[in-house]
Amino acid sequence: MFTKTHVAGAILLTGAVFLAGGCGYKTAPVPPDSIVPQAVEDLRYAMSEKGVTLTWTFPKETIKGTDLTDIATFDLYRAVVPLQDYCPTCPIPFSEAIQVEGGVVDPEKNRQATYETVLLRPGHKYFFKVNARTSWWAASSDSNIISFVWHIPAKGPQGMTAKAADSSAMISWQPVTKLMDGQDVAYPILYQVQRSKDNTSFNTVGEAKAVTEFNDSALDNGVTYYYKVQSILMVDGYPVNGGFSDVISVTAIDQTPPAPPSGVTVVQTGTGIKIFWDKSREADVKGYRVYRRSAAEKIPKQIGDVSGIYTIFEDSNVSADGSYYYSVTAYDQAEVPNESEKSQEAGIRH
Repeated sequence: MFTKTHVAGAILLTGAVFLAGGCGYKTAPVPPDSIVPQAVEDLRYAMSEKGVTLTWTFPKETIKGTDLTDIATFDLYRAVVPLQDYCPTCPIPFSEAIQVEGGVVDPEKNRQATYETVLLRPGHKYFFKVNARTSWWAASSDSNIISFVWHIPAKGPQGMTAKAADSSAMISWQPVTKLMDGQDVAYPILYQVQRSKDNTSFNTVGEAKAVTEFNDSALDNGVTYYYKVQSILMVDGYPVNGGFSDVISVTAIDQTPPAPPSGVTVVQTGTGIKIFWDKSREADVKGYRVYRRSAAEKIPKQIGDVSGIYTIFEDSNVSADGSYYYSVTAYDQAEVPNESEKSQEAGIRH
């Protein structure tokens, strides 16, 4: 027979099992996709003589694609590894998160977040990543990871010059000899060229090299390009990005003439002599120039200029019994037109 004590104990036990199985949290709560921000994708850094400034763009949407109105905070993670202990295949030992203030998301502009870090130690490799939070329990995935070796960076190159050529430009500058704090450079210096078409968005071109000039080929003639060069200090084989040069612009110029016209023929008429030729197949031909020499002349003289849509010219300033020889050139649409060589001569003899 059960006593009252046994019955009460059974009821308490049943309740305990129910609570443990139905209400106890075993994992952290999972926030809905509608409030989890997209990950930061453009974490980047810039060095100065004092330290490093990190910047990144506020996410504008959740991972579900809905608009965000604000970011509560950013979690910034840092890791520091002495170069002698660095292992490329080992996990990165990130420390506890540093809280960086968030703010209102601007739907029209890309709002930038910044964080400055100073008192960095030479001979150490630094790693950073960041995620965004809309609340204490809704955080984005990690951003891209940036890394750098700290050293006082080199100054930016000086004395930028640019010389335009046909579909190319030669950029040159003076070698960098000082660090940003005024000390002499004691490590090798490389230079990385960056190019832009709008003087706003720059992209690297070519590889970083120790030379102080760069020939940029395969450019579009008539287009203005903007260049700047960054110095890179190589500290025990590790790159330390330095300062930038001033921006310089250059416009590639067309220096390649069209091919000379072919099929030049002449026909005498009652009013003079007509010259015909085949239309050029080159798209940038603007016009043709007609040259003539008499039998007594060695050097032909220009007697006509014809638009590129025509392939005929009439020479009415001739004598009926004279002997004349004609040649034709093509010229292009460059600001200073490039003129072809003269075609083969065709003539009228009397």
